[in-house]
Amino acid sequence: MQDLIRLDLVDLVIAVGLMAIAIGLSTWERLGLELNLAMATGRTILQLLVLGYVLDFIFALDNVWGVLAILAVILTITAMVAKNRISVKIPRVLPLVWGAILISTALTVIYTNFLIIQPDRWYEPRYVIPLAGIVLGNAMNAAAIAGERLVSTLNSQYVEIETHLSLGATPHQAVSQYRKQAIRSAFLPTLNQMMLMGMVAIPGITTGQLIAGISPLDAVYYEIVIIFMVAMANLLTSILVTRGLYHQFFNSAAQLVTPGD
Repeated sequence: MQDLIRLDLVDLVIAVGLMAIAIGLSTWERLGLELNLAMATGRTILQLLVLGYVLDFIFALDNVWGVLAILAVILTITAMVAKNRISVKIPRVLPLVWGAILISTALTVIYTNFLIIQPDRWYEPRYVIPLAGIVLGNAMNAAAIAGERLVSTLNSQYVEIETHLSLGATPHQAVSQYRKQAIRSAFLPTLNQMMLMGMVAIPGITTGQLIAGISPLDAVYYEIVIIFMVAMANLLTSILVTRGLYHQFFNSAAQLVTPGD
């Protein structure tokens, strides 16, 4: 196959022209998105360049502690973002989300690393960091959607839940249907993606590997593994987050309370 065509700073400057055109279109149509587009462009360039330099350093360092450190930073950032989208009033949401994403990501990556990819070293940066990063980003969205949906539903269905409790239902039974709905809502985007993958568009990971010169079949094999990793992690994250969250709506006497009040 043809060698990878490498891009330099001049190419990136030319690429910014695409965003300049987008800003021009927003101005022409009076959409009011010019500032947002400009800020998004700047943040994208800055954040990805920083990421590139950091990963280049970690790859060159080739050390297990460097790999674990970068993954811990990414994990903490994703947990904080998910926590802010769920609720800022409920206590202990951050450690709950952090732990749920950690467990789901660790189990998924360990399974894939040891049983499928089987690199020479379990902490091989070129495999562990990209795979864990993809899973963490998707698990963050699943945690945020499931958590926000459950919290908003429990707050709005206060009377109905109280009725179930007064009729002898346990807290788990009283919120079971709302928890299932929240998990389904969080997992539906992943399910839809799996149903249409390869039919509507070439997935992003496959596209990147094709550009890098990987054979189409090898790229597709990796894409299959990755989407299965994402599905597993998203479902497990949603289950753990919703299970931990609903407990905070009940006191030790199994009475419904409003967290954060």
